[in-house]
Amino acid sequence: QIGADVPAAEFSLSPVDAIFVRMGAKDNILANQSTFLVELAETASVLHAATKHSLVALDELGRGTATGDGAAIAFAVLRHLAHTVHCRTLFS
Repeated sequence: QIGADVPAAEFSLSPVDAIFVRMGAKDNILANQSTFLVELAETASVLHAATKHSLVALDELGRGTATGDGAAIAFAVLRHLAHTVHCRTLFS
């Protein structure tokens, strides 16, 4: 779907119904929304819309929180994607 070079003798990937990406940090201060709130709202949208045929890429989830809080958020989101949605996920 993206036409990228793959350094392999063979590669196969079935098509996906949607690609969801949540990367980087931004705020919407004019709407009184912190970076954390924007991040969680975007992540919630992904969790509600993704299907088992989706590709989800998430980066730096929970950043800007206490270490334990960020790890808990990241774990819960990854667990939901893996055990409930069953979609293909890139998580860093």
